[in-house]
Amino acid sequence: MTSSPPDDALALYIHWPFCVSKCPYCDFNSHVRETVDQAAWRAALLKDLAYEAEQLPGRRLTSIFFGGGTPSLMPPETVAALIDAAARHWDVADDIEITLEANPSSVEAARFGDLARAGVNRVSLGLQALDDAALAYLGRAHDVREGLGALDTAQAAFARVSFDLIYARPGQSPEAWRAELAQALSFGTEHLSLYQLTIEPGTQFAARYAKGELSTLDPDLAADLFEQTRADTAAAGLPAYEISNHARPGAESRHNLTYWRYGSYAGIGPGAHGRRGGMATVRRKKPENWLTRVDANGHGIEQEDLLSPASRAQEALLMGLRLREGIDMDRVAATSGLPIVQLIDEAAVDRLTRQRLLTRDGANLRITEAGMLLLDAILGDIVTA
Repeated sequence: MTSSPPDDALALYIHWPFCVSKCPYCDFNSHVRETVDQAAWRAALLKDLAYEAEQLPGRRLTSIFFGGGTPSLMPPETVAALIDAAARHWDVADDIEITLEANPSSVEAARFGDLARAGVNRVSLGLQALDDAALAYLGRAHDVREGLGALDTAQAAFARVSFDLIYARPGQSPEAWRAELAQALSFGTEHLSLYQLTIEPGTQFAARYAKGELSTLDPDLAADLFEQTRADTAAAGLPAYEISNHARPGAESRHNLTYWRYGSYAGIGPGAHGRRGGMATVRRKKPENWLTRVDANGHGIEQEDLLSPASRAQEALLMGLRLREGIDMDRVAATSGLPIVQLIDEAAVDRLTRQRLLTRDGANLRITEAGMLLLDAILGDIVTA
């Protein structure tokens, strides 16, 4: 059964764009700077937040997510100031989820206690691998020992902990991944984000791949690892609730569920996206340009576009069908104003249902476990909006 966010519910995303170094696989809006004027950045983020709050009065804040970049490089005082300001702008849910992405360096882990006191109650730790050679290949600055030390610190400081791993790395065997995943599951965290390594345009890995200096895992083997991952996490009590995210029941990322269920969210900071009232907002991407825009206009918005009904429907479908719970077609139709017949290709849905790649139960449309392996192809077949 799918769930719908309450009409007044709002999620807040805050982007911190700075990193110590740029990982070769990363296509996020992250930048390396020798120095950062922390006072100027705190003031600009607070100003960008205040502008967004003016556009969204009367909302109830259900989650805050500090993403990046590397938000664990933010001074805890800045994190606290943003959380406090958000609570002044909006009513806050009693069980608000406040997540911060963190790198597992010992320097950043030393701030975890201060970040918890600032109001953060959930951390997402970028371990990425539990193998030193793999970490070096991925360009990570930490080793396994430092990463596991940071995980211990995080579990002591925060009530809720998740961490990321990248698998389907070149040369990785099913046996090696099964052992690494078993070790990951043994740490007792409530949530895991498990991503297959992909070559993203514009990254260092993409340049090396184009030169023939980097290989990728055989697609059939990668598919085997995907199925193995879902089976092993389910057996351990952390089933996949989204294509790459696994959690104990009730421990799903509430913030990310807002995206996937096509709820309302505000996005502030360089390159941040938002969705409010059918409006798509995009902040300026380069940090310095964003700062200039905030100083001149009181906000960092570069684009603000009213989405067409077809665009809203397509986004809702593409996001919602990533979820194990599927999507409520009646809600998509009501939200977009388009009849279901204009949203999906009924013939394709019937064919994929016969192939047991989709299920349809009344208004609920859901991709099956077997279908998740073919998610992108299925979405291309059925989504017409």
